Amino acid sequence: MTISADELLTTTRSVRKRLDLTRPVPMELVKECLEVALQAPTGGNAQPWHWVVVTDPAKRKTIGDYYARSWNAYYTSGGSARGLFKDDPERSATQERVSDSAAYLAEHMGEVPVLVLGCMTVRRLPEGNQAGVWGSLLPAAWSYMLAARARGLGTAWTSLHLAYESEVAELLGIPADVRQGVLLPTAYYTGETFRPAKRQPLEEVLHVDHW
Repeated sequence: MTISADELLTTTRSVRKRLDLTRPVPMELVKECLEVALQAPTGGNAQPWHWVVVTDPAKRKTIGDYYARSWNAYYTSGGSARGLFKDDPERSATQERVSDSAAYLAEHMGEVPVLVLGCMTVRRLPEGNQAGVWGSLLPAAWSYMLAARARGLGTAWTSLHLAYESEVAELLGIPADVRQGVLLPTAYYTGETFRPAKRQPLEEVLHVDHW
């Protein structure tokens, strides 16, 4: 796949309904994406990340079950995408589609061929702003998603499983000082390609020198 940098950055979407649940993903391809991810910046060049790649069907199912439970609690609380922008018909329709696709992923998470957990060694989490901590993991996770897109794979950024972080850690043998930051379901996608999403105009969110 040949794709320009701008197209890659503007068409890497969260893929949920279009994940191919039946087509195996070669581990070598996942490793290629992770090699790209390892070039991302980290604070102090500490590189505190760890990547847990789950392909075992039983473990994927267990993680999927935890994820579904977390999604159901999240959805019934009214905090899902469907509840946003009710006063804007156009955006509300988009939110409905996002919520529907998220529900589909929750139902099928355990069937996704590869689940990648982005983790980080953390001795102690600060009580206040944690951006300085997770800023050493999140760029690498996004790089993984971009590398996957460039190789014909779909991914989705989600962290709902963290309601059961300790249970997932026990399942996978993750040490106590390693915290999970993101879950990246990974599979080939169906269909041809992706288009840029409709976003707010830059003028509505840009502030130069002053708010």
